[in-house]
Amino acid sequence: MQIKHHNSKDDGIFYIDDNGKRMGDMRYMISDIKEMDIYHTEVDPQIEGQNWGSQLIEAAVNYAREKQLKIVPSCTFAKAIFARHKEYQDVLA
Repeated sequence: MQIKHHNSKDDGIFYIDDNGKRMGDMRYMISDIKEMDIYHTEVDPQIEGQNWGSQLIEAAVNYAREKQLKIVPSCTFAKAIFARHKEYQDVLA
């Protein structure tokens, strides 16, 4: 399994790909003020508890750093990850 990314100008998705089968995703929108709103994160019940959700958020954090974006964690899972990972504070809006 690997994390892949697809985006357009102002929205995108990081997703877990298992040989062509999507096992979870994290969706975001980017505002005009360069804020990345993570509004949905979900993983397939088969892989819950295996850290894949956290890896999706980490991929978004790395992308935000690369693109000089700030993150607004709207979904409850993203909020919980940001509360636990102080090393992500540099990209928190």
